[in-house]
Amino acid sequence: MTEQEIAGLSPAFAAYLGGYRDCFVQKRTMAHFDTYCRGLLSDLPRKSVEPIALESGTAVRTLQEFLVTTRWDQERARTRLQSDLAATVAAIPADALGTVGVIDETSCQKWGDQTPGVQRQYLGCVGKVDNGIVTVHVGVSKDRFQALLDADLYLPESWDTDRARCRAAGIPDDVRYRPKWRIALDQLVRLSGNGMSFDWLTFDEGYGAAVPFLRILSLVGQRFVAEVPVNFVVRQRLAGVARRADERLTAADAKAGRRYRLTHQTVKDSVWRAAEAVVWAAGQKQRLIVAIHEATAEVKYFLTNALDEPLERVLAVAFRRWTVEHAFRLGKQEAGLMHFEGRDYVGLTRHLVLALVVLGFVATHTERLRGEKSAHHRRAGVPGTEPALRDDLSPPSGSSRATPHERGHLLPPTTQPASNDLSQKAAA
Repeated sequence: MTEQEIAGLSPAFAAYLGGYRDCFVQKRTMAHFDTYCRGLLSDLPRKSVEPIALESGTAVRTLQEFLVTTRWDQERARTRLQSDLAATVAAIPADALGTVGVIDETSCQKWGDQTPGVQRQYLGCVGKVDNGIVTVHVGVSKDRFQALLDADLYLPESWDTDRARCRAAGIPDDVRYRPKWRIALDQLVRLSGNGMSFDWLTFDEGYGAAVPFLRILSLVGQRFVAEVPVNFVVRQRLAGVARRADERLTAADAKAGRRYRLTHQTVKDSVWRAAEAVVWAAGQKQRLIVAIHEATAEVKYFLTNALDEPLERVLAVAFRRWTVEHAFRLGKQEAGLMHFEGRDYVGLTRHLVLALVVLGFVATHTERLRGEKSAHHRRAGVPGTEPALRDDLSPPSGSSRATPHERGHLLPPTTQPASNDLSQKAAA
């Protein structure tokens, strides 16, 4: 974006932030909200309290207090964001897949031991066990639109059993250890209460291995496509002999299966072959799918409770997971999603919510910034959207990616201030 385009965003951003005025008791708190969100949308290298405060001319301590101790309702802000995004998604004409919810987690390295939830654990950001924190998210993808809808800190068991440490970090006594799949389930319940529904859910094997999660989704009639580990237990019949997924369907079965082409925006197309079988798993009749990448021989296993959908559509849903990975990159690079630097749970939670608010603005205005017209004034997607798996389905058209705006510029204020390794047992 050019500086002129950045300046042109300011009135729209001010109006967008004004929609959150009822989350704040005092106008000055709303002004700090405006400052912090503008800092998150800026091109500061680090988007934590101190750099944002210094760049905006606000006292660092004042912005720290806004994030940690000042009275304002971050849960109301989350609810407002989710309700608005639900309305946005509902207004977008459906493509062949409809509304796809994507469950995933992201992580951040930390070098101390006082950030809430920090410990040595697997961090996807570095691809190994290291010291850091993990957050669980639900994203949404529909046609070209995609957005992050929710974010919660994963509190490890080691923290839960040390309540003195929790209290020192401001973690309330009712915030306890929950498996990641349970955090995701609670997020889905919250989203449902705020008007968001999904035609499909998809997630990786960290969540696919959680049998209770799969059971609950089937019980409430939610279609899903779950990646599952190779040792996931399936049966030929309800009371049949337990077999591993890679025994029921092998890589050889996949190689003999039908070809599907997955298009990418920045790399060449990938071709997968896939085969399927009806099995019993998680107490339900399901479809087990094995897919192999023709070039790399990578093998993936998927489970779905959608018994009557074409295989190409099921695979298209499975590979929509890249949309949340793109959203994480965008969130970290452009909205400071994981730039929190502090020792307080409330501050971390508020930072996550504010980053989601900023990303919501980015999502709902990207298509407008591309100069495209839409059927609804809020319809948009995030930059860099890739087409879905193509076979018999008609993929969305390609999209251009906006260039990053120049460094060191906060989004300028308007002349008027803004208004008031998995086993099913372990995963479960």
